[in-house]
Amino acid sequence: MQNLPSREILAQLVAFDTTSYKSNLGLVEHVRAYLASYGVESRLVMDATGQKANLWATIGPADKPGVILSGHTDTVPVDGQDWSTDPFTLTARDDHLYGRGSCDMKGFLACCLAAVPALVSRDLARPVHLAFSYDEEVGCVGVIGLLEMLQTEETHPLMCIVGEPTLMKVVTGHKATARCGSRSLAGDAIPRWLRRA
Repeated sequence: MQNLPSREILAQLVAFDTTSYKSNLGLVEHVRAYLASYGVESRLVMDATGQKANLWATIGPADKPGVILSGHTDTVPVDGQDWSTDPFTLTARDDHLYGRGSCDMKGFLACCLAAVPALVSRDLARPVHLAFSYDEEVGCVGVIGLLEMLQTEETHPLMCIVGEPTLMKVVTGHKATARCGSRSLAGDAIPRWLRRA
């Protein structure tokens, strides 16, 4: 499969109207197919109605603690807003990309997905998990099922990076409490602690 840049992936994701009161299954199935094209298996944690799903995927050794890259698939409504372009078509203007959810938070999801080819090509010492949830915009209710699923796993992740927009400032807690630490590594986008020696 041809590696797609994050901008192209973002355009695909924005095209799905995943407003919180609608299903996100079209987007989730699209992501599952993309991951499968790189040999990455994923599983879904459905809501009670069967109309919405969280997606969980692991790249690398599943029997070791790793890092979660987490984001939500839902967006706030466009109803009553004065858009000058179609909100579900990614539009470039003045060095910015516009589209419903392009910042919060389909942009982060696109970046995660664009990294998949590099991640699967490496012999990772620790796994990278993708956790894409639903209904964050209406109280973070979707992620609850995903967290319940994770509690049943034998191996628990080391940490979680949530790609919420924060004006490029590290936030160590959002709608909950979290601990995290990081250091910048020049050159390689895959941290040394994820790589084998």
